[in-house]
Amino acid sequence: MCRVFILHRSGFYAWLSNPVSVRAQEDQRLLKQIKTFYIASGGTYGSPWIHRDMRDAGESCSVHLVARIMREHHLKAQIGYKRRYMKGGKTGSIASNVLERNFNPGKPNQAWVSDITYVRTHEGFLYVARVLDLFSRRVVGWSMGKNIDRHLVIQALMTAVWKRQPKERVLVHSDQGSQYGSSDYLAFLKENNLQPSMSRRGNCHDNAVAESFFATFKKRVTKKKIYAT
Repeated sequence: MCRVFILHRSGFYAWLSNPVSVRAQEDQRLLKQIKTFYIASGGTYGSPWIHRDMRDAGESCSVHLVARIMREHHLKAQIGYKRRYMKGGKTGSIASNVLERNFNPGKPNQAWVSDITYVRTHEGFLYVARVLDLFSRRVVGWSMGKNIDRHLVIQALMTAVWKRQPKERVLVHSDQGSQYGSSDYLAFLKENNLQPSMSRRGNCHDNAVAESFFATFKKRVTKKKIYAT
């Protein structure tokens, strides 16, 4: 048994001249923008971040629409890093873990955390040190250099002190890297009323906020990228 559908002649010719639905055309238009932002992120952005960029560019589509289009075209965000589970670790001989994972101080300039990462360039590695205020999660000091030495971390901390001008003693937490244990770094802490605190050896969770910041930095900014200079 066959069925005959009645179709108006005007509708048939309209379909011939424009066989792709309006929705499909809109999806294709949005897909071009989505791919632009996706490629610009190095393939690390998911639908929430792509949607944010598109909104900033003047688009009014929903995050669910962006997610659907990305899913249909197999555009996946770079997944995060595997969580590392570890126990204890030896306390530092220079400073103990005074912070004790108290990542939510009650006011600014009470506790800062510091860490170092690298950025790949065609001229070699570029090292980045930064200081973050745990109260606001705001970067208060940073520095870059070709050498991963005490000068790199001192410069970042010097910027933080100059910018914040703390009136009371500040706890400065870091890992047990040699840069943070140098006599020059410790002397700078003492001269500026800063108290050192260090993670237990091999325990990244003691400095989780600093680790998380650079993990996001690598995932959303520098992942899969090599800069010219």
